[in-house]
Amino acid sequence: MMRESGQMLRAMILIALILLGSIAVDAQTRRHTTRPYSRTAQTTRRYTIYANQTIRVRMDQQISSETARIGDRFTTTVVDPVYANNGVEVIPAGSKIIGRVTNVRRAERPSKAGMIEVQFISLRLPNGRTYPINGSLTDLSSTNANYDREGQVTGRSSVKRNAVFIGGGAATGAIIGAAAGGGKGAGIGAGIGAGLGVAGSLLSKGQEAVVKSGTEFGVILNRSISLPAYR
Repeated sequence: MMRESGQMLRAMILIALILLGSIAVDAQTRRHTTRPYSRTAQTTRRYTIYANQTIRVRMDQQISSETARIGDRFTTTVVDPVYANNGVEVIPAGSKIIGRVTNVRRAERPSKAGMIEVQFISLRLPNGRTYPINGSLTDLSSTNANYDREGQVTGRSSVKRNAVFIGGGAATGAIIGAAAGGGKGAGIGAGIGAGLGVAGSLLSKGQEAVVKSGTEFGVILNRSISLPAYR
């Protein structure tokens, strides 16, 4: 009887040791698989590009008032890098800004030139990250922009938010003008595309607005955007 009791006691002790060993192994496994808290993983610092900042871009493909349709999308390439106020680069050269056609008017000969209105809706960085933006067309002429020491461009007047591409004849391609008041068409405003030197008489020839690949112009931000430093 005593022998049986001793065997049962040893068996119970053995079982208890096995159970304790299993608990210890499980606890050690959990300690190794639990990810440590990382403050840097929880927060990414962002830098603000304020409204009225103008970004220099280059057209990637040709669009024309003869064939464009409302809703058509096109891409442009950022020419100069964009820095936040503290000098941190947030938009490198080579980034893409995507535009959308919002209104089109075919040319009507002999007197009404074609017109294309556009809006800029998103930014795609070379690392693949995409951010929504709200931007409008503007020119890069010295009469409508301020250039700071870092090459950044800031618009002077809200009139450029009504800028459109207007037909200017085969020799000059599209020009940038300001939409006429009341939505009654388009005419040359203060902002003629930089370096194009288009005479007003060309607009009376009923040319289509053709924005060729490689054409440079500005995208002015209607709203501020916050971006991380580019990596």
